[in-house]
Amino acid sequence: MIVLLNVMGPIFALIGIGYLFARRRWVSDEGLKALSGFAFGLGIPALLFNNATTPHPSGGPIAPAFFAGCLTIYFLAVVLSCWLLKARLAESGVFALNATFGNIGMIGVPLITAAYGSAGLSQLLSIMALHSLILLPLTMLLSELSMGSRRNLLPLMKNMVVALVCNPIVMAVFAGAIVYYVGLPVPTMVRRLLDMLGHAGPPVALFCLGGTLLGFDARREWPGALLCAALKLALMPALIWALCAWVGLPPLALAVAVMTAALPTGANAFFLARRYSAGTERAGATILLSTIIAMGSLAALLVVFPPVE
Repeated sequence: MIVLLNVMGPIFALIGIGYLFARRRWVSDEGLKALSGFAFGLGIPALLFNNATTPHPSGGPIAPAFFAGCLTIYFLAVVLSCWLLKARLAESGVFALNATFGNIGMIGVPLITAAYGSAGLSQLLSIMALHSLILLPLTMLLSELSMGSRRNLLPLMKNMVVALVCNPIVMAVFAGAIVYYVGLPVPTMVRRLLDMLGHAGPPVALFCLGGTLLGFDARREWPGALLCAALKLALMPALIWALCAWVGLPPLALAVAVMTAALPTGANAFFLARRYSAGTERAGATILLSTIIAMGSLAALLVVFPPVE
């Protein structure tokens, strides 16, 4: 129990502090934007690059097993949205993104690092490398098809892929993998700098997440948000757990895959919903609701997959 509190307590305390600071206006919107820019443009990329270039065990089949379950839930969510909510394809794509796109950057990295150390983070890298590259373009494709933009679809998808590849977090994962497998040495001074930046990134990201939650309201779209949260926090982890056990993943990889599947919905789902004016309020409600519920569900999963002491 003490270990559980030591892992979960600081994470959700920082989210609460960020929320309080934003609510009391002790930090401005510009300040949150600047802090978020540091966390996702420098701090977390430094952490991921540092970990990727440090000797670590291979992730094995963790990514194929994870995305097999993830995409199954994605297309199930599209069908449920079209059938139950009578939504158009663009809204159904965003609904599916809400139900599958986890908040790996803000919560996943700090949680996996705190619970399972650098070995766990190494397993997470295999998922992070493909997470945005698969789910965001897929949702954009459905949204564009819904709007009838077939003629301009190819250039749009090309621009989207370029933007994702140029994302600092994605770049850090791939650059670290190249340096590691080529065998290039990382100088001691650079390693220490990466350590300093990497230790600062996750807490700043959690603080920013708390401030961001102030802008979301779950009162209007709570039925759809609750369905998304159920798919994201219950069905997706259960399916990925079964798939990972079936392929015989070792205990650490299994724990990381299931914990990653159980993360609350990430903010990119909201930004994409706003871009296409497709279920924006539901996306915001899902982020808020799933983050609150995840405080309990992630703690329960940590009992099943205990942290490394």
